[in-house]
Amino acid sequence: MAKDVEVQEQGEYSAKDYHEPPPAPLFDPEELTQWSFYRALIAEFIATLLFLYVTVLTIIGYKRQTDTNVGGTECDGVGILGIAWAFGGMIFILVYCTAGISGGHINPAVTFGLFLGRKVSLIRALLYMVAQCAGAICGTGLAKGFQTAYYNRYGGGANSVADGYNKGTALGAEIIGTFVLVYTVFSATDPKRNARDSHVPVLAPLPIGFAVFMVHLATIPVTGTGINPARSFGAAVIYNDDKIWDDQWIFWVGPIVGAAVAAFYHQYILRAAAIKALGSFRSNA
Repeated sequence: MAKDVEVQEQGEYSAKDYHEPPPAPLFDPEELTQWSFYRALIAEFIATLLFLYVTVLTIIGYKRQTDTNVGGTECDGVGILGIAWAFGGMIFILVYCTAGISGGHINPAVTFGLFLGRKVSLIRALLYMVAQCAGAICGTGLAKGFQTAYYNRYGGGANSVADGYNKGTALGAEIIGTFVLVYTVFSATDPKRNARDSHVPVLAPLPIGFAVFMVHLATIPVTGTGINPARSFGAAVIYNDDKIWDDQWIFWVGPIVGAAVAAFYHQYILRAAAIKALGSFRSNA
């Protein structure tokens, strides 16, 4: 009797076997004729705008409250912990709101990683990046418009290598930080994991937002934490300082390399995509 139950349970499980979704086409011109595609671009633009607006104002507010020249103290303000929560919390909120429309990328590094993993087409990836950078510029511009004096005085929330750190250290921090983020994105949105572990509900925006929070705790003292080229670029364009532009390449090269390594690690090592393509091995991990 026990064997019959065991066989029946195995049969029920096999009926729910997982089927790998097809990879996104490299070029998909039909996307340009679909309203859903432009709706996704608008969602990415608005989400990145809101992300920069809230987080830049959080940074400026913290620096204003801790400015001893105007009566502040080191204990005032939200602190580094609060800034990290602002970034992680906004990503959680915005990914939750836009995941069903655009996928909730809000970050060119995430888009690039998903493109390498064949989750989005080249056309979608490029236009997502344009929308994200434009949204970042507009969001930072709004922040400056509301608090112009404080914005200029307290650095505009722009990323640069902190005093005491060299550019190699900063680049490494950006690579590893972005790896953590993009690896989390792949893991949290993995359809195989969702099918296999359906008894363990996972709200994808939560681990993604928490990954952003944790990375900010580690790297704010080093670079102010980029891990998002649009975030760094938007702040650099509006603040427009020579030091910021000198360090800008770090906040593009680091996230791009980190995203590429994360995509390779998840797709070709953990998911064994290369071996499956050769037809010599089927992973049951």
